[in-house]
Amino acid sequence: MTETTTDKPGISAAIITDNGRVLMVRRRVKEGELSWQFPAGAIEPGEAAEDAAVRETIEETGLAVTASHLIGERVHPKTLRMMSYTACKVVQGEARVADEEELDAVAWVTLDEIPQYVPYGLYEPVQRYLEEALAE
Repeated sequence: MTETTTDKPGISAAIITDNGRVLMVRRRVKEGELSWQFPAGAIEPGEAAEDAAVRETIEETGLAVTASHLIGERVHPKTLRMMSYTACKVVQGEARVADEEELDAVAWVTLDEIPQYVPYGLYEPVQRYLEEALAE
C-alpha cells in the first residue's frame, strides 16, 4: 500500500525574514534532494500551523519569532507531505543550530542566493512573498 499524505502529520515551515534575508537551515539527514530548507516540523494534534512554525523555529534554531500570516499550503512534490508555510518575524535571539540531532547549519540568505540553496525552486506563493518581503 502506498503511503499518502494523510498517513503522517502535516509539516509547518517558518518563512522568517529579517534585514533583507530569509533564514534557512540544513538538515543533518537529507530528505531526498532536500538539504537546505526553512525551519520546519510536524504539526502536533490540535496545533495550528502558525503555532507549529513558531515552536519548531525556537526548537531548531533558538530564535524567537512571531507568526504574521499563513502564506499557503500544498502537498510537497518531493516528500508528499502536506506543507503549511507561515510568514514570521524575529522577536529576539540569534539563529544558531539549537537542535544538533536535526540540523548542522543555519544561514541568512538573500533573495539572489536562494537558488544556490534550493536549486529546484520554491513553492510559488513563498517565492512571491519573499520577492516582496526581501525587496530592497
